[in-house]
Amino acid sequence: MARKGEWVQVHQIVLKPEERPAHLPEDTKKVPLELWVKGFLNHDAEIGDEVEITTLTGRTIKGELVEINPKYEYGFGEFVPELLQVGIQLRSILKDGECHE
Repeated sequence: MARKGEWVQVHQIVLKPEERPAHLPEDTKKVPLELWVKGFLNHDAEIGDEVEITTLTGRTIKGELVEINPKYEYGFGEFVPELLQVGIQLRSILKDGECHE
């Protein structure tokens, strides 16, 4: 069970194969255009549920909940929840122009 506010990943099909543009290569047209997005869950849910998330940039995205606390797959290690807060605080400081030392 994922709780509201948890860091999650969602998946959605943006375009089905039959909806893809005709000018694409044949092998590309045969598969759907898919989207995976990470963000904060807007309500409690379970894996497989259709959910709404808010990304770090403030966008609201709907999709199928596929992972809770997803890790980054490109070799920088496991998910570290504290680093999310650091990023949010830094954006706030930079936006407001304030530094509280």
